[in-house]
Amino acid sequence: MSFEELGLSEELLRAVADSGYNDPTPIQRQAIPPVLMGRDIIGVAQTGTGKTASFVLPMIDILAEGRSRARMPRSLILEPTRELAQQVSENFDKYGKYHKLSMALLIGGVSMGDQLATLEKGVDVLIATPGRLMDLFGRGKIMLNQCGLLVIDEADRMLDMGFIPDIEEICTKLPSPRQTLLFSATMPPPIKKLADRFMSDPKMIEVARPASTNASIAQFVVECSPRGKREVLRGLLRDPEVRNAIVFCNRKRDIKELVDSLKRAGFAVSQIHGDMDQSDRIRELDRFKSGDITIIVASDVAARGLDIPGVSHVVNYDVPHHAEDYVHRIGRTGRAGRTGIAYTLATEDEAESLAEVEKLIRQKIPRYGSAAVPILIAEPQAALAEPKVAMPTPVAVPPEDASDGGELKRRRRRGGRGRRSDGGEEIVPSSMAPVVPRPVQSGPREEPRYVEPLAAEPSAFEPRLPPRAPAPDYRRDTRGRGDGRRDERRDRDDGERFIGFGPEGIPGFLMHKATLE
Repeated sequence: MSFEELGLSEELLRAVADSGYNDPTPIQRQAIPPVLMGRDIIGVAQTGTGKTASFVLPMIDILAEGRSRARMPRSLILEPTRELAQQVSENFDKYGKYHKLSMALLIGGVSMGDQLATLEKGVDVLIATPGRLMDLFGRGKIMLNQCGLLVIDEADRMLDMGFIPDIEEICTKLPSPRQTLLFSATMPPPIKKLADRFMSDPKMIEVARPASTNASIAQFVVECSPRGKREVLRGLLRDPEVRNAIVFCNRKRDIKELVDSLKRAGFAVSQIHGDMDQSDRIRELDRFKSGDITIIVASDVAARGLDIPGVSHVVNYDVPHHAEDYVHRIGRTGRAGRTGIAYTLATEDEAESLAEVEKLIRQKIPRYGSAAVPILIAEPQAALAEPKVAMPTPVAVPPEDASDGGELKRRRRRGGRGRRSDGGEEIVPSSMAPVVPRPVQSGPREEPRYVEPLAAEPSAFEPRLPPRAPAPDYRRDTRGRGDGRRDERRDRDDGERFIGFGPEGIPGFLMHKATLE
């Protein structure tokens, strides 16, 4: 079957021919006719099968008639990532060049002012990520009540990224009835539930079993040690058959280190990951497509949907944590009928994740370097085995003095400078270096001398009692003055008071003589 038999317009067929495509892929043959008839469809197809064109081409013909209104897009395409949205917009530019359709790209990382200005003019096709769309909808900058065609692309990826609640809310804002197209590489239960709720009698199109890999991709597992991974990777990339390659890492922090390592080895390499600005990511992808760089190290943000023609090799530097990501990673090669090669570097710690991948794709991946798959390049051979690490020469350490109570051992364990309990100073350097203690005075240790403890000081809250003295004369003050005279003091009442302290430390002037007697 040719594109002419699918019922597409002459302008669209001319644009397809200009792009170099002659025969439709299986998903395109089965999806385009029912979409042109206005039916809802569910397309289950592996990545790299041409499913983007299977909804872009019929949408262009459907939207060819009609007029857009300000802030009211006529159709909506939801993509999980900015890269996928950018790719779909490029497909509309390529296939719709003979049509006068307006398009807006609504993604993060781009000026919102320019996007709003485009929406104000009215657009036929709105391509958006759920987050930015919900943001503008909440601000009242966009209305969806005139949107009669909805496309949910990479639905299983939407599920992984937590966008299903947003998609459900967006669906409630759209008019009913409408035409809904859903595409996914797998069909987990939450996606099936979403389809049952928001689609009307959809036609199921399945061109390959879920989570299957492209038969045109030769897959190999390279077993290596963690320390030998980089050397194995460099050997694989030096193969003359590697025209260009995408290397996938699980962690973003490993990407920069790997890029620096490959640059030092002389490779033309760059990187792409989720922390980069959108403009930077697009620039690096354009450099890769143009051939300015031949290797790009990426996180899983680039694994799904990126249409980069002519990728000869894919290398999984890490076995993906989620087995489904393996299918999408290696799908970057072997596209549009071409062949490709995918390597996966696996250590013993990644054996469980590798088993999950093989269980999902229902096949045992050949081991590179085994009898069935001989090694074609010699350099990584040495790195397949655990490398030998030169150990420092052990240094004799003097025996510890048992009489120090283990202080020397504790100081060595902590490191640094310590002082022995016998007064000699010791130096405890870092590990694997000789311990050189300073000389310690020889001879018997001096026994500690007994020191009589000091008498306890009286508490500040207890009265300080003077030494006991003979009972004073309470009638007169007998303290002498400088001139030898005596001073007699009478109390105003019938008793006399005295100067000094009485029993229990009570001041005498507070005591009555009758009480004292």
